[in-house]
Amino acid sequence: MSDQFKGIEPMVYQSKINVPYSWWAGDTATRFFVALRDEKRITATQCGACRKVFLPPRKVCPSCFTENTNWVNISDEGTLISFSVARRQLAAIPHDRKIPVIWGLIKLDGADTAMLHYLDEVKPEEVVIGMRVKAVFSETRKGNIRDISHFQPVK
Repeated sequence: MSDQFKGIEPMVYQSKINVPYSWWAGDTATRFFVALRDEKRITATQCGACRKVFLPPRKVCPSCFTENTNWVNISDEGTLISFSVARRQLAAIPHDRKIPVIWGLIKLDGADTAMLHYLDEVKPEEVVIGMRVKAVFSETRKGNIRDISHFQPVK
């Protein structure tokens, strides 16, 4: 600390900052979200070189560095790869979600990668890795990932 501030108590202000912002989702994410919103269709990008299918879609293949220009339809059913259970309300959990919240890493049929989303219509103690799940679309869709309301076990 420099001599000019010697003997001066630091001032601390407690506050919260709310900074609203928006950003452009880009061509790739926009195309993905529009298909969810308008058609209840899950799409992914496919690398033209190594043929890997990326969900969520990727503009460029992280392995080949090839631009992904091929789009493919993906099943709304898949396999639970991993999961975690939140048993208390956290800032990242929308208040319309009931606690506990189950987060699942889900690899949909036809994709080589997995996506993170909510599981519902199942108790935490019934969730097992490897279980089959299916997307449930929101009644009102707005062009974001929550157009898929949640995933439920395949019955």
